[in-house]
This record gives sequence, structure tokens and C-alpha cells, in this order.
Amino acid sequence: MKYNSVIVLVIFGLVAIAYTAPLDEPSKATILRYDNENIGVDGYNFGFETSDGVTRQEEAQLKNAGTENEAISVRGSVSWVAPDGQTYTLNYIADENGFQPQGDHLPHN
Repeated sequence: MKYNSVIVLVIFGLVAIAYTAPLDEPSKATILRYDNENIGVDGYNFGFETSDGVTRQEEAQLKNAGTENEAISVRGSVSWVAPDGQTYTLNYIADENGFQPQGDHLPHN
């Protein structure tokens, strides 16, 4: 299915975010909020917040189901507090047009 490549792109983006965490001290964050709604093959919606300032919200919807243009569209955002104390937010869309990140900390074209 076409949306497999979108899922791979989302995973790579999230792995890149995970690598920005400091490696020299163990994580002591606790989960403050976790919401999850799996609506089957038609999509999902989840979000969480942790005590170290990380928040994430993501939703996905299946578009054009049953057609040759079937694709999953994912929208989300993640925020975290960097070691310098600044909060960064990454908003993204991942769909048939690829992974499209947006954030003030990213280079602009």
C-alpha cells in the first residue's frame, strides 16, 4: 500500500527526535497524560504529556479507501524542552506527498 512509505517516514522523523535527548543521564520522566483512540483501519488518534515537558499529539485518517489512490494522512506535533531550556515544537504532516515537518527551529526554504 502507498501509505507504508509514509509510515516509514514518520518513524524516521520520530527516531531523529529521540536522538536529540541527552544520553548521559537516565530519563526520570513520568507520564502525566496518555490518550489513545484506535479506530481500526480507518485511522487513530493519540496524545501524551510527560513530566519532563514532552508533549505529543497525532491523528491519522485513511483517505480514498478502496481506490488506487488510497493513502493514510498523518498530522501531528511534538514539543520538548532542550538542554538549553528552550521549548521546541515540531508540527508535521505525512501523507501521499511525503513527510512535511514545520518548526521555527528548522531551516526554511
